[in-house]
Amino acid sequence: MAQKSDFTLPIVISAGIHIGVLMILVMGVDFSDKPKPQPQVSAPAMKAVVVDQKLVAQHVERLKAEKRELARKEKARQDDLERQATEARQQREREQAQIKKLEIERKQKEIETKNALAAAKAAQLKQKQEKEKAQQAEEFRKLKEKERQASEEAAKKAEAKRKQEEAVAKKAADERKRKAEAERKRKEEDERKRKALERERQLQEQMMQDALAEEQAALSQTRNRQVTGEVVKYTSMINATIARYVQKEESMRGKSCTVFVRLAKDGFVTTSRIVEGDPVLCRATQAAIQRAQRLPVSSEPDVYEKLKELNIIYRPTFN
Repeated sequence: MAQKSDFTLPIVISAGIHIGVLMILVMGVDFSDKPKPQPQVSAPAMKAVVVDQKLVAQHVERLKAEKRELARKEKARQDDLERQATEARQQREREQAQIKKLEIERKQKEIETKNALAAAKAAQLKQKQEKEKAQQAEEFRKLKEKERQASEEAAKKAEAKRKQEEAVAKKAADERKRKAEAERKRKEEDERKRKALERERQLQEQMMQDALAEEQAALSQTRNRQVTGEVVKYTSMINATIARYVQKEESMRGKSCTVFVRLAKDGFVTTSRIVEGDPVLCRATQAAIQRAQRLPVSSEPDVYEKLKELNIIYRPTFN
């Protein structure tokens, strides 16, 4: 509002001056015009009119000079007013810029103040938290100290108990060691006696085994001879049985055929296969075995073992 009133007064004054000048100009217009035709007068009258016109012209010139002076002064005043207005505007702009700068600074100060308050609150909160943390740490330390003391006390009791138990265990271990040593010596003595008896028993068994072996060898030789004799006997009986079934031809004279046979315990021929020999004789020999179906075999196991798989060599005889 103050700035607006500063411009109102100069404007009103300027407007008044312009109106006054305009009125003077309007009123003085007739003085600059050419004089109107006048009625014919006498010379004295004309002289008086001329004088009056000079006075009027002088008056008009004076008025015009005053008017120009007023216009000059008015222009100077207007220029001064415009200068003042420009200075006032510039001053106002400077003031507004200063106000704006101060406002920015004020807001910056407010922000800094808020930040400082926030930082102070944060610092107080952190200090409070650190204090609480320190209190908790101290309480935890005290608790741990109590636990440590209790643990040390328990460790001392455990150590005393351990030493006592170790003493008891050592005594028991010494007793066990003494008993183990006595037991070891007893076992060594028993083992020595056992080995001596074992050597004696083995010597007796060896002597008995040697005697039995000699007897078995003698019996085995006798039995082997018997088995061999039985095998020879039954081989001859098998050849005789085959001979009964072979259809002889003169072309077989002086020839032989070897046939492999496998016999069941009752003498039944389970397998017969030509090994080598005259083809005609071998076919006849194999046919004879198939017709016979069973061949002589011993019921004695050891003799049967020699006869159950046998290569029969058959040679036909002619009268």
